[in-house]
Amino acid sequence: MTDVTGASDVLQTLFRSEQGGHEQVVLCQDRASGLKAVIAIHSTALGPALGGTRFYPYASEAEAVADALNLARGMSYKNAMAGLDHGGGKAVIIGNPEQIKSEELLLAYGRFVASLGGRYVTACDVGTYVADMDVVARECRWTTGRSPENGGAGDSSVLTAFGVFQGMRASAQHLWGDPTLRGRRVGIAGVGKVGRHLVEHLRKDGAEVVITDVREESVRAILEQYPTGVTAVADTDTLIRTEGLDIYAPCALGGALNDDSVPVLTAEVVCGAANNQLAHPGVEKDLADRGILYAPDYVVNAGGVIQVADELHGFDFDRCKAKAAKIFDTTLAIFARAKDDGIPPAAAADRIAEQRMAEARATRTR
Repeated sequence: MTDVTGASDVLQTLFRSEQGGHEQVVLCQDRASGLKAVIAIHSTALGPALGGTRFYPYASEAEAVADALNLARGMSYKNAMAGLDHGGGKAVIIGNPEQIKSEELLLAYGRFVASLGGRYVTACDVGTYVADMDVVARECRWTTGRSPENGGAGDSSVLTAFGVFQGMRASAQHLWGDPTLRGRRVGIAGVGKVGRHLVEHLRKDGAEVVITDVREESVRAILEQYPTGVTAVADTDTLIRTEGLDIYAPCALGGALNDDSVPVLTAEVVCGAANNQLAHPGVEKDLADRGILYAPDYVVNAGGVIQVADELHGFDFDRCKAKAAKIFDTTLAIFARAKDDGIPPAAAADRIAEQRMAEARATRTR
């Protein structure tokens, strides 16, 4: 029997103005493999929508749809600010990847992406990896984030971390007049795919690093690799309250900046790799009111999407790294725009991205 209330919630989410406005949302199901997925295309104004596939055990279908919509919208802004000729899209596969992920499921998912004819280009995200994209690519040529052996660029987390580090350097330049993190104390929540590479950049630059992660093995691996200059705390709540923290880097799931965390943050800067760090509209003002500088997440974590976009044209790591290095200048430009307009940096970034998308739409309709 159909859950009418649940279906109604999903439709309200799709068409609500603050979360909706998407060009296309596709609900996918393959009963044979157990696939349930949502593909959301927010905008193709700048080109084919590009964004990763998240594999996650959502509590409900409505929650999965809402996440897909938010992530897709974020990708539109991220790709615009990264200077890419791509719009924003995102997909979520519902379920615990450790329990239901299979070759058959990934192939079925690839067929759904292929049915969109190139309007959406997929890649890795939370719960999906390079090996998974190799499988998806067997059914869908609009797949990036593949292994070098299969014509891809491999792990995009390397350049994601590099871009976040550039955002931190820009934040240091703006706030303290020097683009180095030497002598600064940086807290990282999540030392998985991206966070572990970020630790490396920070230690090489002379920063002291404090880490936490829900996976004890991830923390242990970092502490073994860096016997000095890196310490660990029990959880994120402890991390954000750590005295003497200069920068807080959320590098796990979204919603890290909320009504509970912002009032107790000790850091002067927030700059991390996680998507959708602001739990709801207004948090960016709360940060500004406390004098905390926020480097917009979708700006500083764009290194990965720069890499996967380049893969579509024949991957060149040096070319990608040069593009990702520009995140430093882009972040500084956002801070300057925020100061000139008297608005938080998140709002300034949105204005710049929206302007680029609007100009692209205007050009296409002429």
